[in-house]
Amino acid sequence: MAFSGSLPATALALRGFDPYLVGFARAVIAVLIAAACLLAAGAPLLPPRAEWRSYALIALGVVLGFPLLTGLALDLGSSSAHAAVVTGLLPAATAAVAVVRAGERPRPLFWAAAAAGAAAVTAVTLSQGGGRVTLPDLLLAGALLAAGAGYAEGGRLARNRPGWQVISHALVLSAPITVPATVVLAAVTELRPAPDALAGLGYVGAVSMFLGFIPWYAGLARGGIARAGQTQLLQPLLTLVWSWLLVGEHVGPVTVLGAVAVLGCTAVTQRLR
Repeated sequence: MAFSGSLPATALALRGFDPYLVGFARAVIAVLIAAACLLAAGAPLLPPRAEWRSYALIALGVVLGFPLLTGLALDLGSSSAHAAVVTGLLPAATAAVAVVRAGERPRPLFWAAAAAGAAAVTAVTLSQGGGRVTLPDLLLAGALLAAGAGYAEGGRLARNRPGWQVISHALVLSAPITVPATVVLAAVTELRPAPDALAGLGYVGAVSMFLGFIPWYAGLARGGIARAGQTQLLQPLLTLVWSWLLVGEHVGPVTVLGAVAVLGCTAVTQRLR
């Protein structure tokens, strides 16, 4: 539910801010919250040095990669509704990384259901792109690969510590990049801080970049990264609703049918242990 508002909120933020600024500034908003939580809990601001490589992977995936690439895709003309269906491939990417990084071994029927969901997403993408893959689609594909790596690695670390600490440490480690970039971009790009743009930026910073990860990483750690990650196939349906209500986007029947097909595949993956 928390992540389903990310794409429409990004679309709102882009009405007033440069896409690169949105990508970096949302991380700065989140790092302020994360640092305050770490200090309040008496936890160290930085993770153990031996785990910095894992946290760097999380930061590259969900702090930098996914926000920047989705923002650019939306800025180049992709609607948030279309982007939602494309990123429906994200659970399959998360499961694939979970096999490599977390040692999980889903059953063959799981992979069949995940592949069917991916096929539905691909069909919708090609139908809306006139039978071809567009540049925004390629950016979204890169975004889902980045997020899949960040989700799987974060879920693995959350087996041994609270999920909020995992995302907090990843945000703090990325601060030497995100804070200076935000300051520079705020100085050199045009700012149109209308209420809707500020609300969108605030949402992706506080909710999409921090609060949503608290239950997300906990769920991945407890339910198995590959299996629990498939619940995110529900996200496109919710995003279609927010895109229609908040951004006023037209949602065509092909998009809805694709999202419903993905939902059916989700039901199959969640029945498998």
